[in-house]
Amino acid sequence: MCGIAGIYSKENPVKHSDLKRMTDSLIHRGPDGEGQWINESGDVGLGHRRLSIIDLTDSGKQPMSYFHGRYTITFNGEIYNYIEIKKDLTKRGYRFTSSSDTEVLLALYDYKKEDCLAELDGMFAFAIWDGKENNLFCARDRFGEKPFYYYYCPNKLFVFASEMKGLFAYGLEKQSNSKMIFNFLLNPHITCNPDDLAETFYNGISKLEPACFLKIDSSLTLSKKKYWEIDLNKRYTPLSFPQAIEQFQHLFETSVKRRLRSDVPVGSSLSGGIDSSTIVCCVDKMNHNNRVTQKTFSARFKNFEKDEGRFIESVINTTKYEPFFTWPDENSLADEIEDLLYHQEEPFGTSSIFAQWEVMKLAKQNNVTVLLDGQGADEILAGYPYYYPIYLYQLLHNVKGKYLHELKCYTQAHYHSFGESKLEMYFKNLIRPYYKGMLSHMPKPLFRRNNTFLTDDFFFAHYNKKITAPNWATLKERQSFDIFQLGLESLLKWGDRNSMAFSREVRFPYLYHELVEFILSLPDDYKIRDGWLKYLLRKSFEPILPKEIAWRRDKIGYETPQERWLSTPVMRELIHEARKKLEAENIIKPISNCPAGIEWEILLSSMVLFTPEQSKI
Repeated sequence: MCGIAGIYSKENPVKHSDLKRMTDSLIHRGPDGEGQWINESGDVGLGHRRLSIIDLTDSGKQPMSYFHGRYTITFNGEIYNYIEIKKDLTKRGYRFTSSSDTEVLLALYDYKKEDCLAELDGMFAFAIWDGKENNLFCARDRFGEKPFYYYYCPNKLFVFASEMKGLFAYGLEKQSNSKMIFNFLLNPHITCNPDDLAETFYNGISKLEPACFLKIDSSLTLSKKKYWEIDLNKRYTPLSFPQAIEQFQHLFETSVKRRLRSDVPVGSSLSGGIDSSTIVCCVDKMNHNNRVTQKTFSARFKNFEKDEGRFIESVINTTKYEPFFTWPDENSLADEIEDLLYHQEEPFGTSSIFAQWEVMKLAKQNNVTVLLDGQGADEILAGYPYYYPIYLYQLLHNVKGKYLHELKCYTQAHYHSFGESKLEMYFKNLIRPYYKGMLSHMPKPLFRRNNTFLTDDFFFAHYNKKITAPNWATLKERQSFDIFQLGLESLLKWGDRNSMAFSREVRFPYLYHELVEFILSLPDDYKIRDGWLKYLLRKSFEPILPKEIAWRRDKIGYETPQERWLSTPVMRELIHEARKKLEAENIIKPISNCPAGIEWEILLSSMVLFTPEQSKI
């Protein structure tokens, strides 16, 4: 895991000092080493900060060159199947001088060029300079686990970095994107634009979209292409449910085994939910004969009804893990919020991100460099509560008998038992009108609150730029939206920033692309059945999970006592100053009190977007 940066300029020669400033701003991503490289003609420069995970020797240093210097790479991430790829390339005559996955990636690129991306199981963002063809090839992993930001001026300049602070260090101006602020203030879940995933909260700065690559040719012309996507209309493999369980277990365990490959200690984050608990129990099963005790890291909350301590303890008592706990509170949030926002760079919807921040700090304090994490399971296995009404509506139009059965199971599980006629009335009155609106021909703005706190000038200047909800006719369409447009990438971004702030690496076993392709090809009733979400996951790993976790219905995650945290004098003062900033920018009205539930968004918008970039070097 590392920090990368680079410059391709047709106007001025690349300066070592510029690269050095960029990589220095990313030192938290790679405290174990650094490197800068400039080609002979002086128009291309690559920079790197190293966090040593695989091959801890100097043989893994970057930027790394290959094939007599033709290719030079700066690479952030991990190629989990590099061992298998290396064996195949060795048979084809390729030779290697290191045991790193970086050198394997370079050799694979020489062999297959852009088609190499189809072979990779990993998380990555990288740039490869081809000195023979005089072009720069940049790529990002399928789900957006690793970041890649850039500034592009056609035929003149291309600058990129793992984080936007690298671009600011180069000299780009920090200028807020008011369209994104507008949408975020009206819906805190909008932290990216699903209609244009390249857009950021800063004008002039773009991000390379997940599952995409770009090329910059010798005239500094940029071309971009998507290299992977899932066809939702693909017919599923005709597997029985027991066969699906067997295949799911095989793919998931393959993913976990690969993501345990490391030359430094590996642990797990553990929230107490079924996703992270499955990973911990699966690793414990694999390490049954291993005397090495692995470690888990969890956030707990004192005097909070949604603290998940009893579920965490249940997993720990079932396995051989050594647990470590952190107890975030209003005081630690007030002390660290500036550092948190410096590393996050863009606004985020809830203070649960701070709980994850504290977990990563805890891992660093206990010398565990790599953490496995359950992110992605909700999206691919249908774990969010709002998936159920979508599935019900789908059944209503296609399989009436199954619809009545699932409606009965759902309402009995979440409300109380009543007869079939009342179940039907329940759906007509509460569920159907909502989804009828969602499925209408006119997409609705994704606003979750009214606009009365915004100034008229700001509202009407941006209303025509509102982000709208698409029409989700099926469960798979909504899953796809959450995975590829609005949801998962933001979660992965926050996890990347939090982990890298403490020089930790986070790996996601549920985001093995072959596993995702398989699950999305299965019938919907393998994922939702008899009133249960994530039915396939529950049945597949029921034998190794504590029963109270395998069959728990409530979904919490790292939910924090945010309202309590924001009520402290220090946080009230920060919110007051944030309001003054947004009032001065003519964004919100000068009213005495914030509307209920919007103080966090005002605080984040002000502190992240209207605070000058401060160097942490």
